[in-house]
Amino acid sequence: MRGGGGGGGGIPIFISRRSIPLKFRQLSGGPSLKLKFLLSWSAVSFVLFLLLLPVLFIGAGRWRRPSHLTASPPPPGKGYTILINTWKRNDLLKQSVTHYASCVGVESIRVVWSEHDRPSDSLQDALWQSVQKSSKRCDDIELKFDLHEENSLNNRFKQVEGLKTDAVFSVDDDVLFPCASMELAFSAWQSAPTAMVGFVPRMHWMDKMAGTNKEYYKYGGWWSVWWKGTYSMVLSKATFFHKKYLYMYTNHMPASIRNYVTKYRNCEDIAMSFLVANTTRAPPIWVKGKIFEIGSSGISSLGDHSEKRSHCLNLFANIYGHMPLVATSMKVIDSRHSWLW
Repeated sequence: MRGGGGGGGGIPIFISRRSIPLKFRQLSGGPSLKLKFLLSWSAVSFVLFLLLLPVLFIGAGRWRRPSHLTASPPPPGKGYTILINTWKRNDLLKQSVTHYASCVGVESIRVVWSEHDRPSDSLQDALWQSVQKSSKRCDDIELKFDLHEENSLNNRFKQVEGLKTDAVFSVDDDVLFPCASMELAFSAWQSAPTAMVGFVPRMHWMDKMAGTNKEYYKYGGWWSVWWKGTYSMVLSKATFFHKKYLYMYTNHMPASIRNYVTKYRNCEDIAMSFLVANTTRAPPIWVKGKIFEIGSSGISSLGDHSEKRSHCLNLFANIYGHMPLVATSMKVIDSRHSWLW
């Protein structure tokens, strides 16, 4: 199955042999469809609620074992590594490490540490005890700190020596995803291991500057994705990718892009999206899943955030000599928790 669009071929998706049933659904496109959907959905929802009300009461007393607890750990080297980017938020780091250690597919947790002071012994001991208590694996989950002298957002994508797995899940310390959602996304990544597979989609499109005929690339957040029905990036705050891209980001991506990221402390995720798209000539894969934000708002809450991101799109496209990002309208959902096929 292929999801395409935006001037490039899609990634061939092969259903994984793992037991998770994946469903690839095409996003509804266009504002007119969205308006019709909103007008009709309220009536349909009310009718469905009346029909399902008896079922809801009957099943209210039943308990289902969480799906991630029934899964078996993958063989050594066939799971994934959690790469957590953190900065002076040890309480959030502890929550993240404790949670992700409970997911059966996790073999290793690497903490990207860019603070001037080294992590204290008490912090390391507390994290290690949390991993030991939370892990569902028979063997120990690896826990390591990757120390960086320079405070740069590029650190989250620096080459990591000694990674035990090909799959890497890059995540911020202030977002959590249920283990079932992680397992679903990992299955999707196994079907397309050269792609970026993530939970937070974003998009770009060509626009015209006000009062001129000059065209430029514009960055769009979640509401743009929802309205237009397409996306061309998945943010690295919650994304699976192959470990080879860490080496490529560090050694092969244009140095001027890394310098920009260091200087302006922004757009490292767009830089990684450019790198992967330029390599694969294919779009990323969005996995629909629940997200729990446990921290305060970051730079995305600032008023000029979209303008700065648009500037990055145009600057990076100029450096590459073309726009490598490929749009698509496909998403992955878990058929176990979806009413409609």
